Amino acid sequence: MSHPTPRKIAFTGSIPTGKAVAVAAAHDLKRVTLELGGNDAAIVLDDADIDRIVESLFMSAFANSGQICEATKRVYVPERLYGKLVDALADRARAARVGSGLEPDVELGPLTTDFQRDHVEDLVREAKAAGATIAAGGHRLPGDGYFFEPTIISDVQEGTRIVDEEQFGPALPVIPYRDLDDAVQRANATTYGLAGSVWSPDVDRARAVAARLVVGRVKINSGGLPSPEAPFGGVKWSGVGVENGPWGLEEYTDLHVTEIGATPQ
Repeated sequence: MSHPTPRKIAFTGSIPTGKAVAVAAAHDLKRVTLELGGNDAAIVLDDADIDRIVESLFMSAFANSGQICEATKRVYVPERLYGKLVDALADRARAARVGSGLEPDVELGPLTTDFQRDHVEDLVREAKAAGATIAAGGHRLPGDGYFFEPTIISDVQEGTRIVDEEQFGPALPVIPYRDLDDAVQRANATTYGLAGSVWSPDVDRARAVAARLVVGRVKINSGGLPSPEAPFGGVKWSGVGVENGPWGLEEYTDLHVTEIGATPQ
């Protein structure tokens, strides 16, 4: 980063490292694109059909064992649907097959390091000590590899690290709400701003809620990865600039303007 030849740095990783990259780049006024962490909130609306959304919602959080920047990290659900969603997610978590990708029918693999597995385990342990309920999972798995059970956590609120921080692993807090405005406010009350999702059969209503989320990308009834042609990037501490599409390519260019004055007579 200190060498004068590169004029542009693109980094994907954690917020602390991204800040260090930005500081190092600033000494030579290098341009940066930073795709950093997220604490992506899913907001389930009161008209959602839990049976229809549970599979997609589960995988939006647990694909790659939660090790995706824009994975769902917390779920806000109306009180009326809260118990049903917790039970449905817990059932799905218990049914998930965890193991080596070389084994047949495996859905979820290991965490990348023992440090990351210990981090997720600590967050779950702290939440339980603070009064949360472990509806499913909650333990590391025996054998070789850094495996951790897919974990659903209920009876947990903001102020607990599993809600306030990015776990980047297979543990998902589910939080009830009474008022949609309050849910949106709570979803936005963070230094993160990478992505989020809204779940409802009424797409127009979901779009209206999506527009209120202060993030770079909002998915409606989906947990999929961004399309290569769509710009992807965060706001607040989740990043600077975008990747993908023509907008991502333009991050690697500079405008060059040539103005032609009147021809001398």
